[in-house]
Amino acid sequence: MKIFEAVGRRTCEMASSAAADFAFIGETFASAASMIVRPRNFRFRDCALAFERASFNALPVTTGIGFLLGLILAFQSAAALKMFGVEVYVSDLLAIGLFRELGPLVTAIVLAGRTGSAFAAEIGTMKVDEELDALTTMGLPPVRFLVLPRVVAAILAMPVLTIFAELAGLVGGALVLKMMDVPTVVFWRHAASVTTVFSISFGLVKGALFGGLVGLIGCGAGMRTKSTADGVGVAATSAVVGGIVAIAVADGLLAYLCYLWDL
Repeated sequence: MKIFEAVGRRTCEMASSAAADFAFIGETFASAASMIVRPRNFRFRDCALAFERASFNALPVTTGIGFLLGLILAFQSAAALKMFGVEVYVSDLLAIGLFRELGPLVTAIVLAGRTGSAFAAEIGTMKVDEELDALTTMGLPPVRFLVLPRVVAAILAMPVLTIFAELAGLVGGALVLKMMDVPTVVFWRHAASVTTVFSISFGLVKGALFGGLVGLIGCGAGMRTKSTADGVGVAATSAVVGGIVAIAVADGLLAYLCYLWDL
């Protein structure tokens, strides 16, 4: 009977958590709709500060990871293509892979680990200190006051970070092919020949979607923080894990849709 009791309790907890998550998402979208109708109510200063922390402060890490990603991919793929004497096509592989898939995906994972956890820790600390209750008492909805600026900042930051990560990855690949006696001009010419406006825009839109997921999950974890000793730590961990899982699921769905629509 204890097993059934534990399963039932766990099921009720999951159902309650899912209901709270849907309520939070609905309130966030309602606040976004209200912002469109009455933009004066939006806190642009808080959004600009969150955007600066999520984008410009993260540029060194994102650019470095993008450079190393391009470097590693070029080395691994060139080792196989060199047997056929076509290592120049590494540039085509890098351009297609970075712009359509790897650039937004890796950048979103970095954003989830760096910014999503920060959102959860900030809002979670405010909840533990009862600052959220104070905002509610003063008639200021926490979702509109705290969550919405951070989600918008994450959505806007992702395309910026994605562009820098992709360019850094191409630079890393160009350096590898330069060591293999492939002229840099030839590398960039091949990369430009396979790069289309759709592939660039698709990667940026995908990045913005991932940024929205990271912002929502990070802020939602902060809003659900428990007033315990390890509450903020649990919220930050939940934000990172939930963000990475959501990014992976969304990326898989987008890949399947691209396959169905032959994009």
